[in-house]
Amino acid sequence: MKSESYDPLRLSAAAAVQTLDLVVRDDVRQRVIPVLVYLPAGTKPAAVVLFSHGLGGSRAGSSYLGEHWAARGYVAVFLQHPGSDESVWRDEPPANVLAALSRAATGENLLLRVQDVAAVLDQLARWNEETGHALSGRLDLERVGMAGHSFGAMTTQAVSGQSFPAAPNLKPHPQIRAAVIMSPSAPAQGDAATAFSSVAMPWMLMTGTRDVAPIGADLAARFEVYPYLPDSIDKYELVLYEGQHYAFTDRALVGSDTARDPNHHRVILALSTAFWDAYLLQDRGALAWLQGAGPRSVLAKDDGWRFFAGSAPDNK
Repeated sequence: MKSESYDPLRLSAAAAVQTLDLVVRDDVRQRVIPVLVYLPAGTKPAAVVLFSHGLGGSRAGSSYLGEHWAARGYVAVFLQHPGSDESVWRDEPPANVLAALSRAATGENLLLRVQDVAAVLDQLARWNEETGHALSGRLDLERVGMAGHSFGAMTTQAVSGQSFPAAPNLKPHPQIRAAVIMSPSAPAQGDAATAFSSVAMPWMLMTGTRDVAPIGADLAARFEVYPYLPDSIDKYELVLYEGQHYAFTDRALVGSDTARDPNHHRVILALSTAFWDAYLLQDRGALAWLQGAGPRSVLAKDDGWRFFAGSAPDNK
């Protein structure tokens, strides 16, 4: 496919998407992980993209991503993480919500989220082999991508190569081949160069010029990831002009003094889809689009974009 004809926003008229509300039970940890699966049309095995929500979110959030990725042929699996999901604030009076969310933003919950990813991938493998299950034979688990926003970005970073001084045994999940990280952050403890030195797969970072969260990393931390990623990988960074923290979600822009920029979602969908196509499907047209003039065809004038084509043979 020539890059000139490649379009990550193009959808087939037959691109119907089915949703499945399922539950993963991790008996070892006595933990129940709800998942929402966006299933593309057809019967053939499809590449899989996992998505991890932000602090206080749920599997139902950022549906615009799941719907588009599935319409493009991916099985999109949106996880819900107990203990750092919407349950932590739902029954709280408004004055207590921020404090409740702050209590959930812990290293313990980050580790639970990382373990959730492994548990979900294990269950997907079982469902893929289970006769009569809606996912039977539908999953290509050799082609798995991971994405997340905010606390979900930290989760994605943790399962795709970031190291943590407090958890030296934490390793990237072997099935994950590429990561899209929305509202990334540098480590709160330790050195960024050390934390990201072992990343060995393509990363796409997405942030905004106003990407400040009520809890967690400040704006500077968003920009302290890309420079420290190793030159052995393909790495990308999108900076949405005037992009706020919730620009990556489909929820209201909390405390915003401006309306949502309708082009932000369009850019996020185009770049993330091209990235999955390039690194999960090895689509050369997608890679040429991504590393050529393609991104500027969807970006606004003041949006930031840069990439580095790494030297690792697997990235070509």
